[in-house]
Amino acid sequence: MKLSQIDINFELGKRIQYLRKRRGMSQEDLALECKINKNYLSDMERGTRNPTIKILEKVSKGLNISLEELFRGIGSIK
Repeated sequence: MKLSQIDINFELGKRIQYLRKRRGMSQEDLALECKINKNYLSDMERGTRNPTIKILEKVSKGLNISLEELFRGIGSIK
C-alpha cells in the first residue's frame, strides 16, 4: 500500500502533536521554542502543510528529539 503525500503529512502532523502533548507543551510553547509561527505549526499538526527539512529539524530540536525519532512509525503499514 503506497501512502500519498497527504497521508504522510497527516501522520507526521499527528506525530508532532502527540510528541508535543507528551511533553506538556502548548502549540505556542513549541512554536516559540522552534522559532516558527504558531499558525504554521497548527497547519503542520493538521497535515495541511508540507514542511521543509529545515522546519522539521527545528521541530525535532524544539521537542529535544532526533529527526529519526520524529519520523518513527510514519508510513508504517497498519
